Amino acid sequence: MRRFKLGVGTAMGTAALAAGALALAPTASAVDPTTATLTAECGTYGSGLATLTATQSGTSATITLSSGAIKAPIDVPAGSVNSTLTLSKNGSGTTTFTGSSNPAIPTGSDVTTGPLKGTVAAGDVLEAKSLKLVIFGLITVNCTATSAQSPGPFTF
Repeated sequence: MRRFKLGVGTAMGTAALAAGALALAPTASAVDPTTATLTAECGTYGSGLATLTATQSGTSATITLSSGAIKAPIDVPAGSVNSTLTLSKNGSGTTTFTGSSNPAIPTGSDVTTGPLKGTVAAGDVLEAKSLKLVIFGLITVNCTATSAQSPGPFTF
């Protein structure tokens, strides 16, 4: 009987230690890479490098985009840019991330938009293709990726 109690006590202690180790273990990034760059052409509004930063929580994901390809011609208040980022999905389809959560952008500064929200599934591979910005509901800027994402597409 005594051996049985020791065995149960040891097993319970081991389980508690394992649970504690799991609770303290760092969480793995759900998306890889978390940051990528590409070049984009935005017509008369300019061209240049864009940086995308992705995060994921379950099936919800966000992408924030910052680019020197477009400079704010005037002060742009926070939340006044409606953005639609179109990405290739798994090489055969597309998906969009949308939002109007831009920070305030001073005149002459790089344009930043996001976080743009979208839905993903495990294993989705997404690469930015185009961005549509509607500023103040009046000015539309269409940008097209002219290079592949580096270091590569986002894998969720």
